[in-house]
Amino acid sequence: MLMVGLTGGIGSGKSATTRRLAELGAVIVDADRIAREVVAVGTDGLAEIVETFGSGVLGPDGALDRAALGAVVFADDTARARLEAITHPRVRRRSAELVAAAPADAIVVNDVPLLVEVGLAATYHLVIVVQTDPAVRIERLIRDRGMTAEEANGRIRAQADDARRRAAADVLLRNDGTLADLHAAVDRLWRDRLVPYERNLREERAVRHSGPVLVPADPGWPAEYARIAARIRYALRPADVRLDHIGSTAVPGLDAKDVIDLQLAVGSLAEADEIAGRLAAAGFPRLPGDWSDDLAEGDPTGAGEKRLHGSADPGRPVHLHVRVAGSPGWRFALLMRDHLRADPERAASYLALKRHLAAAAPDMTGYLDGKGPWWAQERRLAQEWAARTGWRP
Repeated sequence: MLMVGLTGGIGSGKSATTRRLAELGAVIVDADRIAREVVAVGTDGLAEIVETFGSGVLGPDGALDRAALGAVVFADDTARARLEAITHPRVRRRSAELVAAAPADAIVVNDVPLLVEVGLAATYHLVIVVQTDPAVRIERLIRDRGMTAEEANGRIRAQADDARRRAAADVLLRNDGTLADLHAAVDRLWRDRLVPYERNLREERAVRHSGPVLVPADPGWPAEYARIAARIRYALRPADVRLDHIGSTAVPGLDAKDVIDLQLAVGSLAEADEIAGRLAAAGFPRLPGDWSDDLAEGDPTGAGEKRLHGSADPGRPVHLHVRVAGSPGWRFALLMRDHLRADPERAASYLALKRHLAAAAPDMTGYLDGKGPWWAQERRLAQEWAARTGWRP
């Protein structure tokens, strides 16, 4: 099943997004609803809250007075942390039960208000963030929830800021317009990304890059690498794996095809084969076939072989190169990245070549073939640079 994390600040329209996804067929795991269930009358969760904060947080009927509790915890970081220590483990356990009951081909949307704050992004295949201008959020909270402007500001300040949420977002849904605008954006996301992602994940099929051979350098590529790497590390826990951002998207200012290249170091190709299933379950299925490693050119040991994985997510093509640590291909991928990062002149030379070939070459094969002579020369220059500077991978 496809596990999607959904979050957004209070008043952003996250609930409206969740309702639309449910209408489209998603299985919803609503952390707010579960949070209310685990502190209902008669639960051990409510008993622990009363023990911690006193009976003043109860209403006349013995149920939790959420407004009274909010007045205690939202102005006090320590008190809020104590409340979260009571509720979060219970919410996680109940959420896991609901996920386990979902069909194998489900798209499970986990509506988690504090997804970013508690560091859950890497546990999902995809994270959707609903973002709305703070002034619009305050207006909605005053109109729809009866808050004062001061109360609305306090609730917003108690959550992660927009920059932190953007950093965690694979999909950023803007909700400054009408409800119809939001529904249209959610419908497109469901049709074009979530449904095919679930199918690819279930069938262990990687998407193929079908875009231009070259797009302008994107300053967001390193952040995308960081999100992908975090998911891979989570999938391979508790091992402390080495992952590196390699290739042109790892060199600032360098145009590239819009594919994030990562390199995962393993002790052997047998180890690479052992972890293939875990990578596929995390959304990174292995590409079929045997992959000789062109970066290990001239290696007489035959250690140039590698395993290559892609991405099941149609919205983010990935090449995950699984190489033996210390092998020629592993070393050279890091050397070329660091050499181009350190030498703006060589990076500019490579950029000029890329743009010339992209304009002249009819397809990806011609584009790649045209880079061969430059790479042969650059291999020698990079090795000289490594010897001169004492570079180590």
